[in-house]
Amino acid sequence: MRNGRSKLAVLAAIPLLATACGGGGDAAGDGADGGGGDLSAQLTGAGASFPDPLFQDWIYEYSNGVQPGVSVNYQSVGSGAGVEQFLEQTVDFGSSEEFLGEEDLAAAAEARGCEAVQFPVVFGAVVIALSNPDLDGLVLDAETLAGIYSTEITTFDDPAIAELNPDMDLPDDEIIPVHRADSSGTTYVFSHYLTTEVESWADEYGEGKELDWADGLVGGQQNDGVAQGITQNPGGLGYVNQSFAQEADLAVAHIVNEDGTPIEPTLESTIAATGEAEIPDNFQFSIDNIGGEGYPIAGSNWIFTYTCGYDQANADAIIDFWTWALTDQGAQDLAGELGYAPLNAELTDRVIAELEKTNAENGGGEADADAGADEDAEATE
Repeated sequence: MRNGRSKLAVLAAIPLLATACGGGGDAAGDGADGGGGDLSAQLTGAGASFPDPLFQDWIYEYSNGVQPGVSVNYQSVGSGAGVEQFLEQTVDFGSSEEFLGEEDLAAAAEARGCEAVQFPVVFGAVVIALSNPDLDGLVLDAETLAGIYSTEITTFDDPAIAELNPDMDLPDDEIIPVHRADSSGTTYVFSHYLTTEVESWADEYGEGKELDWADGLVGGQQNDGVAQGITQNPGGLGYVNQSFAQEADLAVAHIVNEDGTPIEPTLESTIAATGEAEIPDNFQFSIDNIGGEGYPIAGSNWIFTYTCGYDQANADAIIDFWTWALTDQGAQDLAGELGYAPLNAELTDRVIAELEKTNAENGGGEADADAGADEDAEATE
């Protein structure tokens, strides 16, 4: 559901959110401006389709119950377009499954006249979805996935797949691989995983938001388009965010992780994967070499803002909205319902500190007035 609270059943793993959530704050009262409904702003954002189901639910809850005076319009245009619009300064915030590298950060600073801010807000799994419900739980690994997307493996009963699934009656159906046709952070997460795990894939295709795919594959726009491409093609197989597979009721593969264990994509296994991520101060990281109970194809979504140039009302609203999303228990429950894993408490604190740099070079938001004053005093000294 795109314009209201999701009606998906809460996953059995939701109790884990009590320990995984950051802050564990009360409702929006922990937000940047107290959540008293006293903010007024119109925000625009654009970028990844990966978190779009969650973002739309968050926006609905926030604008209809927390801060009715704040309108947030998030356009799911894909990570590449989101980064482009952020750098062009046509939106208040951008979103991507790939962090801004040094070149983009430099471009942002030159265009805006101040530094960009970037921080993760949620983790999620990229699942391999299938059109045939009889193949739910099909075991695949990085090598077989690379073989499928390079068209070296063309049927489900290929010996490489059969070896991983000795107890499954595999059809001889042709595999129809589906990929993102737009510039996509989901593609980045998927191709980064294959590049890390399969040397031949790294040599021939590499990683990125867009790839030069092999001939014969089906392309789809955004996660919705890939899900449609899977369902509309017998033998369809493609990579999508977990929530899109849930909404389309698609069969999903279990992926062999670094310890050789086939892992089902669930909230628990995504949380387990993100727990192994090492996250530096600049928040430029990937989730690699996942073992244990972790699902191996996992990524994060980053939000991008600027340290200057906002109308103060908009800056206050940006800080308040994302603080609410990251700390309110109801907001975190929404994430779990859709299969997204929250940030842990320590990371949440770090992210909010980074978030509060938004517009700081303009004097800071009301939520960080005291801290801003301290920083100004230090600068004067």
